[in-house]
Amino acid sequence: MLRFVAGPERQLVFDVSATLPGRGMWLSASGDVIETALKRGVFPRAAKQQLVVAPNLASQVETALIQRIFDLVGLARRSGAAIAGFEKAREWLTSGKAGLVLQAVDGSVEERARFVGGREVPVVAVFSAARLGKIFGREQAVHVVIAPGRLAKMIEIEAGRLAGVAGGVLSGQ
Repeated sequence: MLRFVAGPERQLVFDVSATLPGRGMWLSASGDVIETALKRGVFPRAAKQQLVVAPNLASQVETALIQRIFDLVGLARRSGAAIAGFEKAREWLTSGKAGLVLQAVDGSVEERARFVGGREVPVVAVFSAARLGKIFGREQAVHVVIAPGRLAKMIEIEAGRLAGVAGGVLSGQ
């Protein structure tokens, strides 16, 4: 679900973390639901006031979700709950220390499948290898493993929201 609130100047604001004060307006994070809601005037009716809506609201929502995932993965790295690189990440995966596997969208499909090797662990592909590498201070990173826990679950949820908003087609930022 996606939460929106009316800002102080009657501006529609996407509440990416769902923590802003005010009465929330919730939309499903699937397909073109944002565009449909805008066409039908759902936001002003739900807020019971006129709202200023950005013309590129859907792209703003997508950008905010991408940044949130980027920030969460960075937090996992800084806390020691994430590791990058084929060998180190594969070691975590085989030893059961993996709560989530994050792979580069531009990585080889065969290698990505070989890396997971049929294990029952959630796999998310949101960023390009260069963008994943930036989080870890590298030029590129194709495989990242996040330790089980709250951060892994949050990243998985945010990636699901992003996939819904993007219609399952992610640009690999």
